[in-house]
Amino acid sequence: AQAPMAPPAQPGVPGGRGSKVPPARKLLCMCSLSLCLTYLCYNLMGGAGPAALRSPAALPATAAPGAPRSPAALPGTAAPRSPPGPPGSAAVPTASAAPPRASNGSRDAGAWTRTPLAPGEVIAAQSGAFERDPQESSTTDEELSRAGIRGTTPDYGEKRLPQALIIGVKKGGTRALLEAIRAHPDVRAVGTEPHFFDRNYEKGLQWYRDVMPKTLEGQITMEKTPSYFVTNEAPRRIHSMAKDTKLIVVVRNPVTRAISDYTQTLSKKPEIPTFEVLAFKNRTLGLIDASWSAIRIGIYALHLENWLQYFPLSQILFVSGERLITDPAGEMAKVQDFLGLKRIVTEKHFYFNKTKGFPCLKKPEDSSAPRCLGKSKGRTHPKIDPDVIHRLRKFYKPFNVMFYQMTGQDFEWEREESEK
Repeated sequence: AQAPMAPPAQPGVPGGRGSKVPPARKLLCMCSLSLCLTYLCYNLMGGAGPAALRSPAALPATAAPGAPRSPAALPGTAAPRSPPGPPGSAAVPTASAAPPRASNGSRDAGAWTRTPLAPGEVIAAQSGAFERDPQESSTTDEELSRAGIRGTTPDYGEKRLPQALIIGVKKGGTRALLEAIRAHPDVRAVGTEPHFFDRNYEKGLQWYRDVMPKTLEGQITMEKTPSYFVTNEAPRRIHSMAKDTKLIVVVRNPVTRAISDYTQTLSKKPEIPTFEVLAFKNRTLGLIDASWSAIRIGIYALHLENWLQYFPLSQILFVSGERLITDPAGEMAKVQDFLGLKRIVTEKHFYFNKTKGFPCLKKPEDSSAPRCLGKSKGRTHPKIDPDVIHRLRKFYKPFNVMFYQMTGQDFEWEREESEK
């Protein structure tokens, strides 16, 4: 006898052929579908749309509003020599490698900032240990305000690119000139050195403009960075910004300037070789090492040749660093005339400090103590071998004469030395 057949499975009945999904799993699917529909409706109502679901990496990169353009995007400018960093990152100047040490533990004198010198080359200053000078950038608007020289930068006005620049030279008296011209009510100047045209050019003109103080119509915006004068690219870059920019160069007897430069470095790096060692390639033969930056900066004629390719002599004012000490009011009169300003900074603004050996700045109507430059100025120079000084004078003399002819001014450095 055949066994009775089981009844066919009914749909929806557990164990039946039509029941492929358990009820619990069905309930989970329905809940998930409901949540997805709710989330989609929420996004559509909020206006985010499908783009809201994309990851940040999938979105196209866009420049932030107001971000500076790269130099390559500026008219008449060239791409930077080194690739710029990511947007918004600050450019870090490349530090020079530490000089190698000799086997006896002392620094190898031949490794200190030696660079080959091509014939006829306009020599560019390096940004190594002998060039960087934090003290040159130490005076800020806040410090000047505390000293009572002038108020802080006002909140009104507009930021503009500078119409005048103090472009050099290092240890020539640029800080003294800047502080004096800032006493003029029609001048607004940056207290620190922006180093835009030599170290920060890849940040773009908008960054440079933002560094400047606000000015009113009729006021002059200025800045000073002494290393511009010995930077090959600076004349072309400044000319690209504004070909009518007025340039001021403070020059000083190159022998004295070199010793002052060395003295400043010695105060920060007491382990460096002596001035006599660094000044010569071969002391016995009397070969001056013009690749050392302290010597190189003082070859003014070669540097000026580079600037005259872009700017006429009428747009460059040469200020005597010596007369800026002996007759500050007289030199400031020339500066104010050159900038088209009324002669407001006069002898009433200066007081000669016998201890420091240079003038200090004050307000003529103010009875407070005069504002003197910091301890980094007026350092006592080390005693240098007279024979070394004599050889340096002979080395610089033809360059000085050439510089006098190019500028049409006799700075009397040879006469000054003969009187010593």
